[in-house]
Amino acid sequence: MSRLQLALNVDDLDAAVRFYSSLFAVEPAKLKPGYANFVVSDPPVKLVLMENPGKGGSINHLGVEVESSDSVYAEIIRLSQAGLLTEEEIGTTCCFATQDKVWATGPDQEKWEIYTVLADSESFGVGRNQFATDQSATATSCCGGGAAAEQASATPPACC
Repeated sequence: MSRLQLALNVDDLDAAVRFYSSLFAVEPAKLKPGYANFVVSDPPVKLVLMENPGKGGSINHLGVEVESSDSVYAEIIRLSQAGLLTEEEIGTTCCFATQDKVWATGPDQEKWEIYTVLADSESFGVGRNQFATDQSATATSCCGGGAAAEQASATPPACC
């Protein structure tokens, strides 16, 4: 089963976790410093919260979680054949999980990922700052993750 992912920037992670726990009647599936995610079955959505003070209430990125790496590879082929520029990240660690994923950017610069989770990780991830919400951001934040990135790792995180 695939599910839509919505990654939101939040000013106050604790307040956001309380709100979304009540709204969807489910506790976070993963809760780390500056980061939380909820696996909601009805409606089927993976809600990701990234503490990013000053950016609260904005979309960090969007995605579709799929069941397997084979599904990710099929999407890489399909998106490429459709003429969309993609960026592949195979075996990457981000958002406290090892994942295979492909990224595509929409016409208004919205970031979409199609990914599968291979394993949990204790680290947020390491790499570049491809998806910061502020064009002047440095490589210390991931997907505009700000506090999550800084608290979780001494090195810059990859993506979410």
